[in-house]
Amino acid sequence: MNYGISVTRRRRQAGNNSLEVALVLLPFMALTLAIIDFSMPLFLKSTFTHAVREGCRFGITYNLTYNGTTYTSQTAVIKAVVQANAMGFLAGASGASKITVAYYSPVSPFSKLNGTGANSGGNILMVSVGGYAWNWIAPLWRTSTPLTLTAVSADRLESLPAGSSVPTP
Repeated sequence: MNYGISVTRRRRQAGNNSLEVALVLLPFMALTLAIIDFSMPLFLKSTFTHAVREGCRFGITYNLTYNGTTYTSQTAVIKAVVQANAMGFLAGASGASKITVAYYSPVSPFSKLNGTGANSGGNILMVSVGGYAWNWIAPLWRTSTPLTLTAVSADRLESLPAGSSVPTP
């Protein structure tokens, strides 16, 4: 039995483990970052789409109270609903600035309405999120241009029952 050969063979192969880990770990980490980098914008788009839909659904109820807080205008409460459903990605004043609430005439030329009565029954309520920039974790092709995400939802405002008044838009 020659034990000296197997001991020297093990010593020569000892460096192979670290080399194999390096060769496997590098592509694995690149693949993991790529999955995160490509899936996060899809997740954000889905989240923002859900948030604006919820804001639009809430807006057609003409309710000014959300989560125990009473707001002064319909636009303010809709923005609060969108922020609450955006999982913290649109938090604060900077997040609220990316949310747009607009009212449109339902007949051609579909002009944007402002002021008192803009949210009257029959008009179109449009809630949108725009200008949210997603910066890539590992930019490909040597670009650092962020991806800009938007989401839009619209619905028709129904008429209120007799004796009810339309809130401030």
